[in-house]
Amino acid sequence: MAKKKQKPDFSKPKPQAVSQDMVSQIETVEENTENIDETQELEEKFFTDKIYYNLPLVVIAGRPNVGKSTLFNRLLHRRVAITADVAGTTRDPVESTAFLMGKPVHLMDTGGYKLTRDTGTMEAVMDDLVVEKTLDTFRKADVIVLLMDSGVITAEDEELIAELRPHWNKVIAAINKTEGGKNENDAWNFMQFGFNTMFRISATHGDHITELCTEIVSRLDFSRVTEGTEERAIRISLIGKPNTGKSTLSNRLTQTESSIVSDYAGTTRDVVEGTFHYANRDFQILDTAGIRRRAKVKEDVEYYSVNRAIKSLDQTDLVFLMIDSQEGLTEQDKKIVELAYERGRGIIFVLNKWDKMKEQIAEDRKFAKKAEENIRIMFGQMSYAPIVEISALEGKGIKNLMDTAIELYEQLNRKIDTASLNAALKDWLFKYPPPASRAIHFKIRYMTQNSTNPVSFLIFATRPDSVPESYVTYLKNRIREDLGFDKIPVQLEMKASRQKWEERFKN
Repeated sequence: MAKKKQKPDFSKPKPQAVSQDMVSQIETVEENTENIDETQELEEKFFTDKIYYNLPLVVIAGRPNVGKSTLFNRLLHRRVAITADVAGTTRDPVESTAFLMGKPVHLMDTGGYKLTRDTGTMEAVMDDLVVEKTLDTFRKADVIVLLMDSGVITAEDEELIAELRPHWNKVIAAINKTEGGKNENDAWNFMQFGFNTMFRISATHGDHITELCTEIVSRLDFSRVTEGTEERAIRISLIGKPNTGKSTLSNRLTQTESSIVSDYAGTTRDVVEGTFHYANRDFQILDTAGIRRRAKVKEDVEYYSVNRAIKSLDQTDLVFLMIDSQEGLTEQDKKIVELAYERGRGIIFVLNKWDKMKEQIAEDRKFAKKAEENIRIMFGQMSYAPIVEISALEGKGIKNLMDTAIELYEQLNRKIDTASLNAALKDWLFKYPPPASRAIHFKIRYMTQNSTNPVSFLIFATRPDSVPESYVTYLKNRIREDLGFDKIPVQLEMKASRQKWEERFKN
């Protein structure tokens, strides 16, 4: 079994209707963490430093809207999968490491098993893709928790049970929504299918979850599970508009089909996490939902999806902004990048779908130069950010992309000692002295690096509010160009101090 890593934790926004104000917040892409239910939310930690190998796989299956994502979140003790009263909310499998009765397992929430009737429609195609991926997980699973609604037995339940017959020894039946004995008599009707084990539970209220977990753990073999202490993986978020090739690139890098790929915009809803190894380094990649402009957003599920995409920026190292080379840039791309820049993330502009531009490129290489110029015009303050051309579908340009990503990651984690910083600062002040006049008068004392990833510096001056923005920009550029931070954003803060650096060590 392939090694398993700790998975990311994405909490769920408080369910509510999508008001015009919410939709506007999606368009500006600035709100997006403020409307989440912070009072009930634990401190967010998308990744942990522990690495587990050979974890047993526990799959939650069932028809749409029976509470699979709610149970998934309940077993994780945190909100990861999006839950909503909309059938088919979950499409891609959502995975994470959970601890059941103190034992680590690889837990997977699958898309709902849905009977497709309206053949030929795009929604029917999506349903077929979800069902296909769900059925594929059964073969890999060590335990399958079949979740059903206590209220009624449906044709979808019966068909899914039939599909599970070859894996019957893995199946644990759980009848949901039986809190306080509710629908207890109806729940017993499911025994007609001959389940070896059946539990009446409430994913929402937690009824009998302990008994369910005990049964799951008793079925699993933990003898091959090991805990690693290796350097944590490099974290990458794939961000961009819908249908720019994020899921195709994610599947290409992880060499899996974890993310459903379709020409249908908005296919991805939950954040789909994957892992891969390149150049002796471990990577964790987050395939996020496409972020669309306000007029295109129609449902609250998509609002939640956008929130997850934005929140992935809080705990990532690098951002790949996926750009469709045929469509070019939009203002929405600019807003996404602004959020990543504010967080000090390494940003790579990924021009995708060059495989469809072969004729233009073959005729005139100036097309590529023009595309790069357009990016530089829209992102005038980010001339340092790399631009990489790829074809995620054909796998071209991937090596260059990943080599660039490693270079950015190394810059994000570069630490300059204070003595070297102040030697450089002294040289910069000599070459370009600070402006001085009656209105503007200050002295720059010393500089320290106060953080890596994001890279941040503090410069202490006698009157920090008097330092012109143009001079701050000059110092930022010198830091970037002279100290090896030429491809990442650099944060610089001015603070008040009348004490010279050398005097700090005197009694």
